[in-house]
Amino acid sequence: MRIVILSSSVYSETACAMAVRLCESVHVPVGAIALPAANRGTLLRKLGQWGAKDVIRYARTKLIPQRGEKQAQVRNPYLQPLLKHKGGIFRSLRKVAKCYDFPVVICKDQNSPDSTKQLKAWSPDLIIFTGGNILRKPLLDLPRLGVLNVHLGMLPEARGMSSPEWSLLNDVPVGVTIHYINEGIDTGPILQRCEFPDAARCASLSDLRNRLIAFGIEKAGEVVANLDRGAISATPQSHLDEDRQFFVMHEWLQARASERLTQSQSAAMAGR
Repeated sequence: MRIVILSSSVYSETACAMAVRLCESVHVPVGAIALPAANRGTLLRKLGQWGAKDVIRYARTKLIPQRGEKQAQVRNPYLQPLLKHKGGIFRSLRKVAKCYDFPVVICKDQNSPDSTKQLKAWSPDLIIFTGGNILRKPLLDLPRLGVLNVHLGMLPEARGMSSPEWSLLNDVPVGVTIHYINEGIDTGPILQRCEFPDAARCASLSDLRNRLIAFGIEKAGEVVANLDRGAISATPQSHLDEDRQFFVMHEWLQARASERLTQSQSAAMAGR
């Protein structure tokens, strides 16, 4: 199977971990397309998610690693098993690509003519999206199977942004959905829904999100293997006429979601 990875940056830990997961399961990508590290949209998104101090700290550990800081080089500790390499850490998609022998191309926009031209040259069966631009129909139509995404929520119940937090608030099981991207917002056909079994063990919302990212990469690897064997097919989503799309969550609601997570921890402890 010919697979291409789309990444928001060559320094994306999620993209690096996804690439390693694929390579270790004998599905080495034919290539990867990444946005520039200084992409405005990516920077604004990370500033909103992490805050300025955390973005600066993350950039420093990726670009200027210091001796004795191997742990600090991984923002998401649950990705570390995949990112470990020869006593160090894969800090960029280029390092992963060099190790496993596939090309990485930088494009300012994943929907640009340069990007689609490169994708056509690679002729992928499957594209795996790990972050970047909102994808347009010309790109979505390129791969034979489709563009695969890992959504940090159970579809169709929790579409859009802040899905782990909204799941907690709305009593929806916490988990991930492996699905194809279409022109809607998290409305594409579903390949697999995976409930996350360890939500009650998470120390915080950030910890929950980090665990879900690692969980989603593992499940995506399984889905790719099943697609390659022809052992899985996608199912269209139901109830798309209902408005279930959520947006970035207000701090007050985040605090309520955090309380729900704490309550689930207490309930789990009481049940032991």
